[in-house]
Amino acid sequence: QLHLVESGGGLVQPGGSLRLSCLTSEFSLDYYTIGWFRQAPGKEREGVSYISHTDGSTWYADWVKGRFTISRDKAKNTVYMQMNSLQPEDTAVYYCAAGPLWAVKAGRSLSLDWGQGTQVTVSS
Repeated sequence: QLHLVESGGGLVQPGGSLRLSCLTSEFSLDYYTIGWFRQAPGKEREGVSYISHTDGSTWYADWVKGRFTISRDKAKNTVYMQMNSLQPEDTAVYYCAAGPLWAVKAGRSLSLDWGQGTQVTVSS
């Protein structure tokens, strides 16, 4: 099982920014696609963004395009998600997950390894 650790969550006012980090210290980002997912209270987990291990291509959910940016630093084995213009509806626990590209794209939970999650709360 792969080990992932998220950090960077917290409380921010509407319009504010946060940068989440996903540390993957035990494996190389050359071999696994990393996705960010989130789950709000009472809602199902949904995909937010991913970065492919094959070519570094990225994908974003429509509702975060232009606000969130995913990136990776292979030397640090870390994937980041810069989140700008945060709104109350972005409040959720954010998880990173690692696995094959097809599983990340499909959100196939059982085929992915997950971090413990980090809470993001957007409130005034």
